[in-house]
Amino acid sequence: MIIKITPDKEKVKSILKLVKDRERFVSTVDINEFSTIATENYYEIIKELATSLLLLDGLKTTGEGAHKELIYYLSKYKEFNEYEIDLIDDLRIKRNLSSYEGEQVDKSYLNNKKEKIVNIIKN
Repeated sequence: MIIKITPDKEKVKSILKLVKDRERFVSTVDINEFSTIATENYYEIIKELATSLLLLDGLKTTGEGAHKELIYYLSKYKEFNEYEIDLIDDLRIKRNLSSYEGEQVDKSYLNNKKEKIVNIIKN
């Protein structure tokens, strides 16, 4: 569920600091050895950036399915195309499977998608 809140610029600043820390960390990770951990971190970076956008819009997601709603809210921004939204959602699914089911992300996944993921983060 997406709910209306007061925009929170201070929280956004704090989240963006965490994003920078995660970016610095993930840039040092060997994605061939730690593809699951790297994938989870890339997802978290994108999720935190999306959360920041919503906070600036005076919105937040809550409850079951909040992350999925957060991702699909991004489609309201012209900066994101359908492929990017689908890729972010795929990252969400991979992250959930690794976090809740212990499934590993194959290194080929991240090797094939890393450039596109990094471009999403930069934009």
